[in-house]
Amino acid sequence: MQKSDDYKNYIVFPLDFDSKEEAFKYVKILDGKVGIFKIGLELFIKEGPDVVKTIKNMSSAGIFLDLKLHDISVTVQKAMQSAVSLGVDLITVHCSSLKMLKMAVIGGAGKANVLGVTLLTDNDADDLKAAGFKDEYYNDVKTLVLKRAQMAYHAGCAGIVCSGREVEKVKKEFGENFLCVTPGIRPVWSSPDNDDQKRITTPAMAVKSGADLIVIGRPIRDADDPARAAQKIAEEIKGIF
Repeated sequence: MQKSDDYKNYIVFPLDFDSKEEAFKYVKILDGKVGIFKIGLELFIKEGPDVVKTIKNMSSAGIFLDLKLHDISVTVQKAMQSAVSLGVDLITVHCSSLKMLKMAVIGGAGKANVLGVTLLTDNDADDLKAAGFKDEYYNDVKTLVLKRAQMAYHAGCAGIVCSGREVEKVKKEFGENFLCVTPGIRPVWSSPDNDDQKRITTPAMAVKSGADLIVIGRPIRDADDPARAAQKIAEEIKGIF
């Protein structure tokens, strides 16, 4: 578990917008209220690398570049070299190949924390079965997550992205210093109707299990007062210590 008295630092806010103007609006609202801003494919593809530089200049928060790289190993290495040149703190790559993960780490050259994506949080046992995974993996999703976490660990990744349901086992297996970044977070006061996330946990549950960072989008973005919503989440986390 992350040892910090500033509980906002657990919070990662995803800038899942299709324009830089909308993203910048939330950066201004949430600067000082969250620890990290996450830039994903939608914003990065629409606005390009310059959006990363602008957000870095607008805020003291960390930058998580969530590109989920997945290609042949040499291509991933070169893509990682380009990504770390932007001065970001975290970058993701899919845990689908040990060789690819190793090359991603080499490309990162210690300039950013490389995170392996174990299993997307909108996937469940039915999705794995339909994709042709072995019985042992779709009957117990944690088995697949731990297998992929092991790949990331041996490749030299700083940590993984996984749901809050797997964090405790991952920490036990690979140690407290192996980062666990957890999406699919929903506070107890949020309404998960029509939610596309299937393996969700609350902020307190995830951090208590050992999550180092928790990704929270809609409950903050859709709140009447997003800054206050982020503060409520930090208070919820504080309550477990």
